[in-house]
Amino acid sequence: MRKGILLLLAAASLAAGGALAAGPKEDVFKGKLFPPNVILENQAELNLSKAQFTEIRAAVVEVQAGVAEHEWDMREAYQAIMGELDKSPIDEDKVLEYANEALLAENQVKKKQMAMLVRLKNLLTAEQIGYLESVHRE
Repeated sequence: MRKGILLLLAAASLAAGGALAAGPKEDVFKGKLFPPNVILENQAELNLSKAQFTEIRAAVVEVQAGVAEHEWDMREAYQAIMGELDKSPIDEDKVLEYANEALLAENQVKKKQMAMLVRLKNLLTAEQIGYLESVHRE
């Protein structure tokens, strides 16, 4: 069961890390917000309580459920764009409409991920946050 939880959290953190990066390799929140996999990789050093672990797991599961719906919306919009791009001439207004739908869905995903990262940090003590900040400076 624990391996399943770790895989679940790793998947969520990958999604969160990619979505919240400022550029191709730049993470503007590095050292300020901590994805679940970073917290769990340092679980022993942080001495996470059972309550903290349970709440972290619940936050990740909640985000994954909420993100899935928006990811479907994004896929649908991108497929519609690809269909329009195969036409000649291309209907620019339709492409931009579908692009807007995709971007709105992506924005919802990012908001949910940001909320989760903030929630995770709020679950940590000042000492735990300090430890994670020091790990990120290395």
